[in-house]
Amino acid sequence: MSNQREIKEGLQYQGADETIVYTLTTTPWSSSPTNTSAKIYEVDGDTLTDKTSTLMTGSTSVVGDTITIPAIAGLTAGTLYRVEVKWTTSGNTFEAFAELQAER
Repeated sequence: MSNQREIKEGLQYQGADETIVYTLTTTPWSSSPTNTSAKIYEVDGDTLTDKTSTLMTGSTSVVGDTITIPAIAGLTAGTLYRVEVKWTTSGNTFEAFAELQAER
């Protein structure tokens, strides 16, 4: 079943020793994003544990319709994460997500 809030690229993979800054283009949902934020959660079945303060460094930024999220680092190999990006456009709040699988 398709989820229109999930990024089209689907599941992403990141090495436990890598530091990566991801971007999200909001054009499929809206334009001119403001009030942006990002969070990362550890996924354990149906339980999400907020790991933003330990796994993300920095803050979101915007250029045009592209949101750059904080650097993600310090992942635990074998763990599944969920990255959520939230923004506002014309009084509407949108939130897209991606799953991130940590590897050795």
